[in-house]
Amino acid sequence: MHRASIVFLAIGMWLCSCIVGVSVDANAARPNVLFLFMDDQQANTIAALGNGVLKTPNLDRLVGEGISFDRAYMQGGFNPATCVPSRAMLMSGRPLFRVDERLMDDKTWPATFGEAGYQTFISGKWHNGEPSILASFQQGKRIFSGGMTNPMRAPLSDIVDGKLTQPAVSPQHACTAFADAAIAFLKQPRTEPFLCYVAFDGPHDPHIVPQEFPIRYNPASIPLPAAFMPHHPWDNGEMNIRDEVLLAKPRDPNATKRMIADYYRYISFLDNEIGRILETLANSEAAANTIIVFASDSGVALGRHGLVGKQNLYEHSLRVPLILSGPGIPKGKRASALVYTYDIYPTLGQLCGVDGPDSSLGIDFSPAFDDPQWSARNHLVFAYKNVQRAIRDDRWKLIQYPNVNQVQLFDLSSDPEETNNLADQTGYTDQIDRLTQKLSEEMKEAGNRERVRAAPPNRRGFRPPPPPRRP
Repeated sequence: MHRASIVFLAIGMWLCSCIVGVSVDANAARPNVLFLFMDDQQANTIAALGNGVLKTPNLDRLVGEGISFDRAYMQGGFNPATCVPSRAMLMSGRPLFRVDERLMDDKTWPATFGEAGYQTFISGKWHNGEPSILASFQQGKRIFSGGMTNPMRAPLSDIVDGKLTQPAVSPQHACTAFADAAIAFLKQPRTEPFLCYVAFDGPHDPHIVPQEFPIRYNPASIPLPAAFMPHHPWDNGEMNIRDEVLLAKPRDPNATKRMIADYYRYISFLDNEIGRILETLANSEAAANTIIVFASDSGVALGRHGLVGKQNLYEHSLRVPLILSGPGIPKGKRASALVYTYDIYPTLGQLCGVDGPDSSLGIDFSPAFDDPQWSARNHLVFAYKNVQRAIRDDRWKLIQYPNVNQVQLFDLSSDPEETNNLADQTGYTDQIDRLTQKLSEEMKEAGNRERVRAAPPNRRGFRPPPPPRRP
């Protein structure tokens, strides 16, 4: 059933009620939403989308039942915990340069769903301050209000009488607790449509999975990423934060493969938890009328370009998985639209008939359901603190490092792993100048006055930090 069919069905039901004098529940045709949100899951970590190592049978089924967006991105951040602005952008529909990370300046999309008659529920991670949880959701169980934790001993809270309870250490893996809470919510009888938001705090490190989980990956069988480097070629402005000391420098190939093996095991564990949620939904009366969204707040480097974390503007850290399935959404399709994660809720609002916050600036991308080549944008821009700026269009990607006046230009059509910097070759000056000019214009329009190029140039090379002193 396409979007137009849903609209015509609702109009028809309303006309019938007027003719025969029968009252029709206004919420009857409005789809539910099950939103599954991950933490640091790379876009290339689903078997059905091309990963030949990972086992993700439940996400594979979701890919077959919906549409996958191959060019979905988070926009960056102004602090190392990029999940904070990423989640704020998602919930508000506002871009990086205009978002309130605490989500208190403007109404959130879940809040407007609640005002529109939806039951709104949260389980999982919330990294934008406790007050905005209560301002956004009516119900909640097993909420982790924070950034990262040992998932075997996560402090979790519930919403009771409009307040958050004191955190209590979960006796089970946090992601299992999140899934259990979502399952219990989905089993509740109701007459209103629902928005169920499940925010897993994995596969963010620490990559801890219950010992009894059977799937394991042999590091020796893990291919080293095509963009693996022992170290980044220069100081990108964020070389010594927590994430970048998780692996010794220079990066060792075997240590990198061990980290990826643990990361993959965590993803398979999460796939299993997602499968339990999807099975519960499939066995419920809501199954045929529920939109499912799967996405992530960011990717992560894990050895690519000599980096470990996500505090960079490469594809592995910005591009995220995005899958939608449900009524009116085609099955087994892939779309090439350039979208931000803060476009997701505006799209859901269009599909569910919910008017979002007046402050929301995201774009509905549902036209891509019918035309996979459609795109509302012809370029995207990104930023990390004041040390990195980037722009991509349909083919080209430019990254500027203004503090050291380094430039990278990649042809993503032939070099998706960003291993061949064309800025070091002759013949690409026009592309660099064109994209730099557009990037500068976008930064100015966003109200960001940080420079895109340094003057005078300072092409200093990368110098590995000294080893830490032993106590």
